[in-house]
Amino acid sequence: MHRGRGSGGRLHLRLRGPLGLGWRQLRRELPWQVVVYPNLVGASLWSLPTQAQRRREAGFRTIRRIGEGRMFESLKEWVPGEDTRTIDWKATARRGKVMARQYEDERRQQVLIVIDAGRMLTAESVGRSRLEAVIEAALHLAHSAVEHDDNVGLLVFADQVQQWVPPARGRRALRAVLDALATVEGKLVEPNYPAAFAYLAARNRKRALTVLFTDVIDRTASEALVAQVGALRPRHVPLAVTLREPALERLATARPETDAAAFERAAAEELLLSREAALADMRGRGILVLDVPPAGASAAVVDQYNRLKRRGVI
Repeated sequence: MHRGRGSGGRLHLRLRGPLGLGWRQLRRELPWQVVVYPNLVGASLWSLPTQAQRRREAGFRTIRRIGEGRMFESLKEWVPGEDTRTIDWKATARRGKVMARQYEDERRQQVLIVIDAGRMLTAESVGRSRLEAVIEAALHLAHSAVEHDDNVGLLVFADQVQQWVPPARGRRALRAVLDALATVEGKLVEPNYPAAFAYLAARNRKRALTVLFTDVIDRTASEALVAQVGALRPRHVPLAVTLREPALERLATARPETDAAAFERAAAEELLLSREAALADMRGRGILVLDVPPAGASAAVVDQYNRLKRRGVI
């Protein structure tokens, strides 16, 4: 019934005696363990051969750019007018003429999925845990990254780091992310953003699209979050995925019939305005923000990832 680890195996027996005069009742312990994985239904639609091929081509064209790109391609003789930052002085000294480095865009990028399992995502939305929607979206994103042949890693934290999966590629990487997400649980604690991002920085130095699943209330409460995510720039590409609350939005637009309903609407409007100010502050600091309802998080995150790939932002 629920994602996570479970166990069972208690068997209740009732046996009739050989003479049929009485019954004997006993229990037999036959323990077994089971892991209930997150829902990956629908991800296979993104794996159709024609779509998979188009996604591999999107953002994967090898383009030679003098002095740009991320992966060293070759050396060439420097031509006056080219950027002097491309000059390789060691090669110049060896060959006796000015040599420049050529780069090409790197085919395989890195996607880091970071999940805030603190108090912000422990509530329910439309009868379903917001954390479950996040885990499903994260799994679909990991599946899409593997289909793109990108490296994918995972960090889950609350007041301390709960799960860490180093970036890797292929089906093994997806299985490692799946195993880690199967046992993630939310905690009613304040998330420790500085410790989590320090942990991430110590274990990953390569440029990455860092997708953080979290939520914000107002600018003051999200100050620590914004400071830590903003510090990822310009080396990394930070994308904050926040979950809207449909019930709160309906309350803020409903016509009040009573005084109490009017006060509820005013409170809902104030909360939404404070939240939008916090998101605007994040955007102002160069953080990409994707604000989506929980039900549409999976499709929206994968679409955003594909757009960033096509634009060559990663």
